[in-house]
Amino acid sequence: MITQYLAASQPVPAGPVVQWGWLTITVANLLVILLMIAVFVLALLLPFPAPPEEEDR
Repeated sequence: MITQYLAASQPVPAGPVVQWGWLTITVANLLVILLMIAVFVLALLLPFPAPPEEEDR
């Protein structure tokens, strides 16, 4: 029972890591941040859809 608890409490490896000076970040987190920035920039640059034009009666 105790060995199962100890085995489950071991940390999971984070994967590849990128280091720039004091900044250390995993590649997966870096990709998520870059994708969020790209979506934000696209939301600023892409035009809103035009409202539907009303027909004259």
